Amino acid sequence: MRKFLPWIIVGGIVLILVFWVISVKNTALQYSQATGKEWGNVDAAYQRRNDLIGNLVNTVKGAADFEKSTLTAVIEARSKATSVTVDPTNITPEQLAQYSQAQSGVTSSLGRLLVTVEKYPELKANSNFLKLQDELASTENQILTARTRFNESVEAYNGYVLKTPNNLVLGSYKEKAFFKSVEGADKPVEVKF
Repeated sequence: MRKFLPWIIVGGIVLILVFWVISVKNTALQYSQATGKEWGNVDAAYQRRNDLIGNLVNTVKGAADFEKSTLTAVIEARSKATSVTVDPTNITPEQLAQYSQAQSGVTSSLGRLLVTVEKYPELKANSNFLKLQDELASTENQILTARTRFNESVEAYNGYVLKTPNNLVLGSYKEKAFFKSVEGADKPVEVKF
């Protein structure tokens, strides 16, 4: 029995290491899936906004005859925003920057649309418009929440994957990029009537 004791100890250590590696990889997979899910939530929030924009534009178009260029800008921005997609399994800073740029075009166009609408007091009485305006505000809050949760999930994922000794067995798991605001987002929006 004594001559097998070193082999039993080595076998036990190897078995413990195998279970540790399996545990580390399974946990990394969970974090990666959570990050993908949170990105899906960000994308869903943007899609909700894009869907609402169509309804908002139709409602406002039926209630008033305002600047065609503003309406066109909103529709074009919506089209651009829906054409840019991000693969949640391989998120790069460049992809996030492109996605953010497309979404900022929607935000900018919406700002111009809402400022234009302020010029028409009869639209304020339109309950459909007010409801859609509230829905847009709610959606913008959902987008903020989804972005925040995505960044929190990326932080947890990156913290786990890059931590030593986990990084020794997780070579195939790469650091994911955080969602960043577009350039100039730190400045207040200028509203002109």
